[in-house]
Amino acid sequence: MSTDISLQSVTYQASDRRWHVSREGINYTPNVTLDITKFASDRYPNGYIPSGTVLGKVSATNLYGPYDNAASDGTEVATGVLYGDARVVRADGAVAAKVGSSQLVRGDVSVSKLPFQSGKGSIDTAGKADLPLIRWEA
Repeated sequence: MSTDISLQSVTYQASDRRWHVSREGINYTPNVTLDITKFASDRYPNGYIPSGTVLGKVSATNLYGPYDNAASDGTEVATGVLYGDARVVRADGAVAAKVGSSQLVRGDVSVSKLPFQSGKGSIDTAGKADLPLIRWEA
């Protein structure tokens, strides 16, 4: 049996949560499992799905993907906002199939500070209606 004592490096990312403007702090962030196959690679260019991505639940699998009002797989209903960055690309370069994280379902959110202003994972009028416990600011 041998021990690998070679130099190893690990990268971390600090979440940019400027979108979370609740004065009371974190209200409720239930755990979710993300189906990474539902996310286009342009949604994690640096290997992380960013905090603030709006999520929807895939009906067939009960996993979560980016909210998309035009979809028909369940993700057309917004369920919350990804609370922490989700590491998708592993140290060896492989892309994970599933990643655990959490979503904000109650609180105050600044729409202009969300990471995506259009496309999958962004918020629209229908998505805001799906999340009545979130107060949406400009």
